Amino acid sequence: MKSSALSPVRFAAWILPLALLLPLAAPRALAQRLAVESFERTVPLPPGGAFSISNVNGSIDIEGWDRNEVQVSARKITTGPAENLSQVAVSLDAAADRVSISTHYPEGSGVDVHVEFHVWVPARVRLASVATINGSVVVRDVSGAGSLATVNGNVLLSRAAGLFSARATNGNVTLELLNFDGGLASAPASASAAPRDSFPGIVSAQTVNGSVIVALPAGAGAELDARTRNGDFSSDLPLFAHTSAAGRAIRGRVGRGGPQLLLRTVNGSIRLRIATPLV
Repeated sequence: MKSSALSPVRFAAWILPLALLLPLAAPRALAQRLAVESFERTVPLPPGGAFSISNVNGSIDIEGWDRNEVQVSARKITTGPAENLSQVAVSLDAAADRVSISTHYPEGSGVDVHVEFHVWVPARVRLASVATINGSVVVRDVSGAGSLATVNGNVLLSRAAGLFSARATNGNVTLELLNFDGGLASAPASASAAPRDSFPGIVSAQTVNGSVIVALPAGAGAELDARTRNGDFSSDLPLFAHTSAAGRAIRGRVGRGGPQLLLRTVNGSIRLRIATPLV
């Protein structure tokens, strides 16, 4: 009489294909639960024009390019009912020398919708305000000036030139500046009349819970004011500084001096690094 038990060989032959299928099933099931709606717009914006974007739940990714226009690609995403997507609106307002984008959630509602932005802007631009609450802010290949902010997420500015302000609450702030000249002297008159606090005359990087990293060219000069409460400071650039007894408050001159460089964190380190110039 034959036994009904599976032999070790037959058991392995049966269970192995099932084990291989399980990792594939989870992503497929997740994809089936996601509902997605896209938003695509392209509008003109001259070099030196002002661009702003406001988000709530989701990241913002901005790239500079050689076109005199803004191209917006946004995705609204929910893991709940697809009807949630219609409760969150993306609006775009454009004029001759400015473009503004914002997301709007129903008042008093905790609707589960994330909006992820990927935006292309003229390489020479005023980023009047780039802000989100829950998500990271990433900006690349721009020159000009601007304000970047998030509450829960990181801020990264890379391959940039000009005077920028960046801040976070829970996240790291990293700035890579190839020079301090944003080349906005010939910006449209109405754009240059924008509020002064949108693009301060200093470079600042501030957070509460996170590190601050600023990369500058080897020959850069700045007037440094750096403070960290629970962390340390280091610099790869020549620095003539006065330091507090604890080494956590540093004021001094980078190189031959220049624009004010304001760096702040509470729980994290501060690093000055050397940026690699563009070829």
